[in-house]
Amino acid sequence: MKKVFVKTKNVKKLITMMNNLKNRDEGIPGMGLVYGEPGLGKTYAITWWALQNDAILIRSANLMSARWLLEEIVEELGEIPYNKFSDIFNQVVAQLIKTPRIIIVDETDYLTIDSRAVETLRDIHDKTDVPIVLVGMGTANKRLQRNKHLYDRLSEIVKFEPFEKSDIDSIISQLAEVEFTDCAKKLIYTRTNRFRQLVKVINRAELLAKANGINSIDEITLKEVLKNDEIDTEPIESKSENS
Repeated sequence: MKKVFVKTKNVKKLITMMNNLKNRDEGIPGMGLVYGEPGLGKTYAITWWALQNDAILIRSANLMSARWLLEEIVEELGEIPYNKFSDIFNQVVAQLIKTPRIIIVDETDYLTIDSRAVETLRDIHDKTDVPIVLVGMGTANKRLQRNKHLYDRLSEIVKFEPFEKSDIDSIISQLAEVEFTDCAKKLIYTRTNRFRQLVKVINRAELLAKANGINSIDEITLKEVLKNDEIDTEPIESKSENS
């Protein structure tokens, strides 16, 4: 499989959002939210963007406290955390004022369990004016609405939507080292809409092609791949109606 980053429509929306946050007018809040159902490539996209732009990327964990969150940020800044909570907070603020960097927090849903962690991010933003982007699942938007003071600071909100057929065609053509016929692409589109599953199917198809000396995956061959693969087989039309 080719090592290429695919800019789907969701990724392009993310890039626009990040540019808006970086170039916003004075007085406009600099917090953003990226949310959507699992498997649509959110982590894939934000990891790529963070690496390209020297952003601080934090992945939340279950029961993550405000102190734990601050310690993770400090370590990403190349510092050793102080002992007192207030000192760690001031340490983060001082470093970000000195060298501003965007902070991206993945799996934000964990932080909504303890509002103090989310409020700490809001305080960091208010003290430093650095953009802070929260990334969460499909319910993240509603969960964050409970914290009005933070939600009011979300000047940019992007929802990752299920892939369109053009996205899937693009993903296959850019990642696959073996050709997929139009019928095979159509079958994939009707069987899955998750980035991780798409990558898995492409990889399995390439292995099958290599083992059998073929250079094109048609619908019949692809069915053999899907038959032996744990994949979401719910048609896209049904997903759209329930989303």
